[in-house]
Amino acid sequence: MSYPFKLNCLKFMLALGLLLLCLPGRSQYNFTEVDTLLSGNQKALGNDLVAMIYKDGKIVYQKQMGEFTVKTKAPIASCSKWLTAALVMTFIDEGKLSLDTRISIYLPIFETYGKGYITIRQCLSQQTGIADSKKTIVKILAHKKFESLEEEVNSFAKKEIADNPGTAFFYGGIGLNIAARVLEIISKKPFEVLMKQRIFNPLNMKYSSFSPEDDNAVNPSGGAVSTVGDYMNFLNMILAKGTFMGKRVLSEAAIAQMQTIHTNNIPKKYTPKFAEGYEYGLGEWIQEKDAKGNSIVISCPGLFGTWPYIDKCRGYAAIVFVKNLLDEQKEDFYMEFKKTIDQQITDNCK
Repeated sequence: MSYPFKLNCLKFMLALGLLLLCLPGRSQYNFTEVDTLLSGNQKALGNDLVAMIYKDGKIVYQKQMGEFTVKTKAPIASCSKWLTAALVMTFIDEGKLSLDTRISIYLPIFETYGKGYITIRQCLSQQTGIADSKKTIVKILAHKKFESLEEEVNSFAKKEIADNPGTAFFYGGIGLNIAARVLEIISKKPFEVLMKQRIFNPLNMKYSSFSPEDDNAVNPSGGAVSTVGDYMNFLNMILAKGTFMGKRVLSEAAIAQMQTIHTNNIPKKYTPKFAEGYEYGLGEWIQEKDAKGNSIVISCPGLFGTWPYIDKCRGYAAIVFVKNLLDEQKEDFYMEFKKTIDQQITDNCK
């Protein structure tokens, strides 16, 4: 064998090796059962959906069904809360705000109406104590009355107190919207601008927004529109403890605070059916915890059925992106969806 021929063979083998390294990550796993599960539940999920799994720096699974693609924009309801909590944490990272800052420093109207002791932490952990409704339609109709976030938040100050701040959990939109209004006052910028500058742009979430299509007030707790690709970028950042594409968006300390359980040993006055048994961090559900009480699966499902979550032990993020109301049947599907994925991905916490 001549020297040039040997050299060419060596080059070919090196090129082949590099090519194998660049093959899609999906080849490492067998997600056939995930395909079957999605196909079997497509009608129940509303026909249009995208499912995506991210692990080890790449998308290892992606399925598009119906008319949805990775770039399809749809409202994500309460999945918005995770985004808003992250935005608040950027201000805390910069020292412009503290989790234990009283909101009355920036919103004196709350002091006027006897709610001066509510903190940012209590806002993000759904423990303001302000009376709220359990009925989603009532909350939606109430929000539509307001033309600005300022007007809506000022109305919260005038509501009754159902519990002392920090003594009970009540899932809703009041706390996150109060915290968002505080950010507007500190920065002198609209919430939508802050979200774009601090979260959407750094995470390349170019199809996402909080801008309402009508003249109603922006809704930091449930008004985001996004795509599966955009939201996966956000999950990627959370999974990487605050970094995205080599750039830091949130500190590791901020991520840790968001994932810390804040609802231990307090009564749960209202928890949606799908989240019964979960604990709550800052803007996100603690879906599973270990024996020591540390969060291992975190999530932020929305009313319209989109369910993003991160499994910290298995080191992956996943999302099913749909536009159909969340009910008990779909809740069962999401649990089965995760169980099917977990059969392929090793648990590194054991």
